[in-house]
Formats: sequence, structure tokens, C-alpha cells
Amino acid sequence: MKQAIKRSVAAIVLVALAIASGFGIQQLYYAIQNKNYPLAYSEYVDKYSERYGVPKDVIYAVIKVESNFRYDAESYKKARGLMQIMPGTYEWICGREGIDPEAHSIDDPEINIMVGTCYLSYLYDEFEIWETAYAAYNAGHGIVRKWLSDEQYGKDGHLTNIPYPETASFVKKVSDARQVYIKILQRNGETETAN
Repeated sequence: MKQAIKRSVAAIVLVALAIASGFGIQQLYYAIQNKNYPLAYSEYVDKYSERYGVPKDVIYAVIKVESNFRYDAESYKKARGLMQIMPGTYEWICGREGIDPEAHSIDDPEINIMVGTCYLSYLYDEFEIWETAYAAYNAGHGIVRKWLSDEQYGKDGHLTNIPYPETASFVKKVSDARQVYIKILQRNGETETAN
């Protein structure tokens, strides 16, 4: 309760300061949105978005949800880095790309973004729907294939029900974050989004 009151007071103070300084509510909203949804590591996002054909808004959304832009993040399942790459996925993608996994670090932001983006591209090529690719990114593509073959979870190649609450939550969070990033990129003059 105290946290909610503190946030409300902070919001009122920010709005009052914005009005007093002539900043405007919309500019304040954009400033807060840009702070909460950064475009960090843009040189790597741009590079690998182009290389693998994955929209920038998708890459940023996955980074936001997976690590909130913490390059040293590690999950309880041992997924690591900005895009929370599992060690097995790291080795597999490195092998596909002709990269020696021992010569690089899964925690290196560029390598992590490269591997995560390559994997997203692979999943999208397989499932052809971003939400299904997000589910596979979280739960594994073998599990998602099983769901799609079961009428309880999938129909006509679309997931209709995700039985893992964590995966369902992940898909929603990434989809929501993607919508925010689409708007931010459009405001920055980058209107390229696909699918």
C-alpha cells in the first residue's frame, strides 16, 4: 500500500513539474516510456535484425522481457545474458553459424544478441507466427510442436491455449512490449516492422 501511495505521489509531482516547466504531458509520457523501454545495444540490434530478418521491435521486446537490458542476467534455469540464452542453445546456434563457442562468451552483449536473434529467426521460419515463436523461445520448439499437434492447445498451426502459465505470461509480455517498441521506433523515424 505504501509503495502505491509513493508511486502516486511521485507521478503527481512529475506531472506538476512537467506542466510548470512547459514540458507537456505527452512529452513527459514519451520520456518515461523511453526510459522504461530503452533502445540500448542498438548497434547490435540493427546489425542482427538485418542479418536474420527479425524486426527490431521483436528483438527489443525479447530483451526487455528476458533481462530488462541486464547483460549479466542469469535465470534459475541457467539461461544467461540479455536474451536469456540456454547454454545448449548457445552451442547449437554457434555451430550453425560456424562460430567456436569457446572463443566467445554467452554473456557478451553482441554474441548474446546474435544468438538470440538467430534463434528467433529459426523459430519464426518454423512456426510463421511471432506469438508461437515466442512460446517456443520460452518453452522449447519441441514442446510447442507437441502443443500444436494436440487440438486441446492448437488448431491450424495456431496456439489456442498455452498450458504452461510461465510461457503464456512470457508470450503476453513480449507481445505487449513489442507494441510499445513499434511506437517508439516509429517516433524515432524507424517505421520498419514486419509480420
